[in-house]
Amino acid sequence: MSGPRAQRLAERRKRRGRTGRGAMAAAASVVVAVGTVTGFVNALDQDGGTDEARPTVTRSPSLQPLPAGPSASPSTTSASPSPSKSSSKPSPKAKATPKAPKTTAAAAPAVSARLYRHNDSQVLDWVRANRSDPRRPLIESRIADQPAAVWFADYTPSTITSRVRAVTSTAAASGRVPVVVPYAIPNRDCGGASQGGAPDLGAYDGWIDKFAAGLGSGEVIVVLEPDSLALIDCLSAGDRARRYASLARAGRVLKAANPRARVYYDAGHSGWNAAAAQAARLRQAGAASAASSDGVFTNVSNFHRTAEEAAYARQVLSALAGPSSLGAVIDTSRNGNGAPAEGEWCDPAGRKLGQAPTLRTGQSRIDAYLWVKLPGESDGCKGAPGTFTPGYAYDLVTGG
Repeated sequence: MSGPRAQRLAERRKRRGRTGRGAMAAAASVVVAVGTVTGFVNALDQDGGTDEARPTVTRSPSLQPLPAGPSASPSTTSASPSPSKSSSKPSPKAKATPKAPKTTAAAAPAVSARLYRHNDSQVLDWVRANRSDPRRPLIESRIADQPAAVWFADYTPSTITSRVRAVTSTAAASGRVPVVVPYAIPNRDCGGASQGGAPDLGAYDGWIDKFAAGLGSGEVIVVLEPDSLALIDCLSAGDRARRYASLARAGRVLKAANPRARVYYDAGHSGWNAAAAQAARLRQAGAASAASSDGVFTNVSNFHRTAEEAAYARQVLSALAGPSSLGAVIDTSRNGNGAPAEGEWCDPAGRKLGQAPTLRTGQSRIDAYLWVKLPGESDGCKGAPGTFTPGYAYDLVTGG
């Protein structure tokens, strides 16, 4: 990439970082990219308490919220979004020794009885392996017990159907709704920290077909390709048009495979693109059509407050001018204290868990609060990028 184009992308990344967005994948959660059968990223702490986790490797029928039980995920080391960085890659900090709980926190929030908690995740691995760690009770009750999205960020066509089916069938058997994240669009993250994905759009279309084949017939929420529309400036006009067409096709394929699937498209977040501009991209990608879309998602891997995101999401939906049935889901995993100042994106201090995942938001056109980014998985400063870091997780619980 050369000259003006490179300069424009650099400026876009700078803005993205200033708002706390994040280099979506690489340095983000080692996304729960369910690996072949389960290639996980284990967060087993062999010393019983160190802070570094070691990788081992349409609105279709509406989801009816019921009263308030548990989510997480499987994984091959793959990328998931994390706030955009605006400077050179930070150096991970040295391990810290476990600290005793600071204060007795308020009672843990209720766990959704409708959303699905997958039993394979880094935080659950850590909790099981560190029963005596003084931070374990809070991390377990506030993070590990909550439902979270399951990411599929590796391009493995031969196993994707069975891996998706393993999640959706288990969720259906328990009467719960899983949240799955296909994250394999070509030129993902504009070649940044979360780069990867399918080799080309033809291959991606085939991968989506196989992904859709694993959705089953139960309720499922699909968060389709984070950053695929908000971060698209690096593509030429022709490549943008082709990506729009592929994403529109993806939505149609997913909903045709399972009419009870609810598919949401990338709207970035309230500190990134203007609502009208983002809506224009969404419209070209099929997000205004009930045949391919149930609405939009915002704030994935970011920190903006829920009220800001809800207002922004409604502005986007209004500008999108689609059916009134379209709604929005918001990632509230780390937004309890709002976005940090000065564009800090890498495990910024003082952040806190946001609202617990739920299908009962009480807000017009806001369908759910979800934990798409898995709290405690480092952006790369408090631990290795994408690995569960107990010290960071504890800080998110306490607001430290």
